[in-house]
Amino acid sequence: MSKTCCLLHCIPSFFQDVFLMIRRHKTTIFTDAKESTTVYELKRIVEGILKRPPEDQRLYKDDQLLEDSKTLGDCGFTNQTARPQAPATVGLAFRINDEMFEQLHIEAFSSPPELPDVMKPQDSGSTANEQAVQ
Repeated sequence: MSKTCCLLHCIPSFFQDVFLMIRRHKTTIFTDAKESTTVYELKRIVEGILKRPPEDQRLYKDDQLLEDSKTLGDCGFTNQTARPQAPATVGLAFRINDEMFEQLHIEAFSSPPELPDVMKPQDSGSTANEQAVQ
């Protein structure tokens, strides 16, 4: 039992999962991959979903174009920076003709409506009983 536990903790980082949001305009793809996955392999994942070949895609991290031959780990996507509860964002742009790609554009997520007053937290300075006594 302890050997198994030790082995799980000793797994090299290149076998670790990273969690990503691939975003283009209003489209968001949630996926996971290994740190050892190449950018080109990630483009193949996108191809399977959006039916656009890798050569018609550009992927970005923080507005920087990612090279096809680099691994996600090389690009800074690690199990520490791309967690399930906080996936890393990868920008996606498509080729628009033989010579040009569209500009990277990601729509902001919409904001939820404001909470109704009955759902807002009560003033923590005094309780309902204290207010009734005063």
